Amino acid sequence: MTDAGPLGADEATFIALARSGDTARFALITERHRRELQVHCYRMLANYDDAQDMTQETFLRAWNKRKSFKGHAALRTWLYRIATNACLDFLQKRNDRTPVPSGLSDSGSEVPHLQPYPDRMLPEDPQESVVSRETIELAFIVAVQHLPPRQRAVFILRDVLGWPASKVADALELTVASVTSALQRARVTMREQLPDRRLDWRSPAPHELSHDERGVVKAYIDAHERNDLDGLMSLLRDDLRFAMLPELGPVTMTAKDAVDGWVSGGLFERGRDDWRGIGTTVNRMPAAALYLRAPEDTEYRLFAIAVLRIVDGKIAELTGFDATGKPWLDPLPAL
Repeated sequence: MTDAGPLGADEATFIALARSGDTARFALITERHRRELQVHCYRMLANYDDAQDMTQETFLRAWNKRKSFKGHAALRTWLYRIATNACLDFLQKRNDRTPVPSGLSDSGSEVPHLQPYPDRMLPEDPQESVVSRETIELAFIVAVQHLPPRQRAVFILRDVLGWPASKVADALELTVASVTSALQRARVTMREQLPDRRLDWRSPAPHELSHDERGVVKAYIDAHERNDLDGLMSLLRDDLRFAMLPELGPVTMTAKDAVDGWVSGGLFERGRDDWRGIGTTVNRMPAAALYLRAPEDTEYRLFAIAVLRIVDGKIAELTGFDATGKPWLDPLPAL
């Protein structure tokens, strides 16, 4: 299997450095692909830490296999192939064959290792399919985890990245018929998990938050800062899907139950000077980041992120993440 077109500059440079063993030039030419490879690994694994590790593993494997690269495929394709197989090996060790029931997609599915993805670590090219908002949102990431690992790889390579079946078959050492069959089964599962979403993942999708989304995030933070429980309840749909990961699995609850739970958990017992919130985005989704200042501290430190799915001006899903001890989340961009 070869990519169309003559040998490119990257490919020629890579072949030359493979012969010379120049680690500095190797790092220079491969580093430009880091962010998109890390997003690819994140889609496969749903965990930012693991995606970082597998991206590093990809570069290590690429270095060790550098002399096998002959330029028959683009360097980018070759790196994606290595990254995909590194993730499949990781999933096999994690024994990630079937998801456990949860509630972040419409039919529900828990991914206990799910972590948010900071937008500042996304590739910068807004035209790249790897940064399409719909394919980085939490609901999509969770839905993909319902697929067995090899189906997952086929689906991401075919329907998200747009690879032809023959290239996917070559990357995964499958037949084209096997790829086609796996893709058909994957699409059925994705339709079950995301029944209200369009399934043409390669079409452009808006990256920016809507005016309504920004307004709800601001109102959500304002209600917290004023201890306005009625105002907070007014922002929540009564069939709210709520999760606090990793401590509390996803549940469906009324707006009143959600607010009562936050109150009983002590969220509103602190004075306004002890914490502050900022509107932000993670996974290209609206979010509220809460910063806490401990009594003995002089600085506010990130301790939780609430990722919101907003439907018709109200919060339909709220996924909270414990952000303490995760420096890769901070700083978060303000809306």
